[in-house]
Amino acid sequence: MGNVTVIGAQWGDEGKGKIVDWLASRADMVVRFQGGHNAGHTLVVGNQTYKLSLLPSGIVRGTPSVIGNGVVLDPWALKAEVERIREQGVDVTPGVLRIAETCPLILPIHRDLDGLREDASGAGKIGTTRRGIGPAYEDKVGRRAIRVCDLAHLGELEPLLDRLCAHHDALRAGFNEPPVDRQRLRNDLAEIADFVLSFAGPVWRDLDEALRDNKRILFEGAQGVLLDVDHGTYPFVTSSNTVAGTTGSGSGIGPSGAGFVLGIVKAYTTRVGSGPFPTEQDNEVGQKLGERGHEFGTVTGRKRRCGWFDAVLVRQAVAVSGVTGVALTKLDVLDGFETVRICTGYRIGGKAFDYLPPHAADQARVEPVYEEIEGWPGSTQGARSWADLPARAIKYVRRVEELIRCPVALVSTSPQRDDTILVRDPFAG
Repeated sequence: MGNVTVIGAQWGDEGKGKIVDWLASRADMVVRFQGGHNAGHTLVVGNQTYKLSLLPSGIVRGTPSVIGNGVVLDPWALKAEVERIREQGVDVTPGVLRIAETCPLILPIHRDLDGLREDASGAGKIGTTRRGIGPAYEDKVGRRAIRVCDLAHLGELEPLLDRLCAHHDALRAGFNEPPVDRQRLRNDLAEIADFVLSFAGPVWRDLDEALRDNKRILFEGAQGVLLDVDHGTYPFVTSSNTVAGTTGSGSGIGPSGAGFVLGIVKAYTTRVGSGPFPTEQDNEVGQKLGERGHEFGTVTGRKRRCGWFDAVLVRQAVAVSGVTGVALTKLDVLDGFETVRICTGYRIGGKAFDYLPPHAADQARVEPVYEEIEGWPGSTQGARSWADLPARAIKYVRRVEELIRCPVALVSTSPQRDDTILVRDPFAG
């Protein structure tokens, strides 16, 4: 039995939380390896709904869970999330949750900068969550981040603050904002330090021991491949690499540890925030998809843009992330449509494309080429085997496989944990 890496193969919000939770019952450890609390996973377990942003989805089951070094950690958001799910009956202890001591921290000054930049960007707004993710990653690569391990050495913080404030004070001055209040920042960090440090440790060593003991590790990505800072619809992307290749660098294992790469894909397409969206349906179809799919962001509450399935983009995501198999989610949302459409190619000024060009101007001019498929009158909701699906729904799934050049390993037919059709067991490789 091997490891499994779960990533989103669209623009995020594909239903990763349910799939990770479903797989976590058979994993020995769940690891989050990139992103921050801009991600959102919703888990429905019986009558209970859990909304997670930073915590790995395995935490709900009590599966040992790790926040890897590739995550940017807002310590105050972490504490609030831990307290919230503790109130829901989930026991979050240092024995269950481990945090890499090399995680960079998201500070109040990062949130400030994120909001100031968005407000000043006018038509160039990226549509960030304003939670400081991008500025925190900038400080990480700029070698001026304060990390989890620094919370154990607050008396030696001055050189770090000198570097950090030299950068941020200049930026804040450009927005007519006062310099960083260093004493307030010190006080804030001192207040949160013990809470964070109680979970901190050398998680790379935990992972190494797990691998040596042949334990099954489930790696959990955030956002989606189309939001990858290198491979996504730049500049309307997140500030980290979301592809499966980040599993190693974001957690502290070698690249061979990723195992089976499971790409999560909705049976249609959604996107939150700004950026190109070739198959977007700003009409009754899009409204129907949004209403039936309850398409509102877990983190922001923003209404998601909705459109038809884009096989071109998913095929591209499968290729750049080495996806082994996909989990097709929310198939039930398409129930009752007389016809459903799949984008099979693009045109720009009469020229055909079988991929999305990298330049934002070309992406904005893309015209989708559609293939129409007859819809199905029956219901797929709650189906747990192929025999429960209408024949036309199966035909749709098979056509998706052909177009994205990747087999379907799982089909999800409702938010409930057990409403899942297993085609291929990811842990079996």
